Amino acid sequence: MTSLPGDSDSNGSAPRPDADEAQHIVCARCGTRADGPPLTWTCSVENGARHYFCDNCARSNLRAIEGRLDSAWW
Repeated sequence: MTSLPGDSDSNGSAPRPDADEAQHIVCARCGTRADGPPLTWTCSVENGARHYFCDNCARSNLRAIEGRLDSAWW
C-alpha cells in the first residue's frame, strides 16, 4: 500500500519512545533495572501508563497477568 504525498504516513519514521525510557527499564514490582526492554520481561498498559515486569515477577504472578488483573490486585 502506498500513501499519497502529504499524508501522515509519508514522514518516513515512526514515533520513538522517550530516550530515557528506552534505555533504562525498571520493574514496576521489585525495582530491578535493565538496559532496554529485555525479551523475557512483560509489558502491561494500565490506566494509560506502561508498566514493565521482570521475568521473576511475571512468573510469580502469571495467573493474575493472564486474568488481565491490574498489578494493584497482585
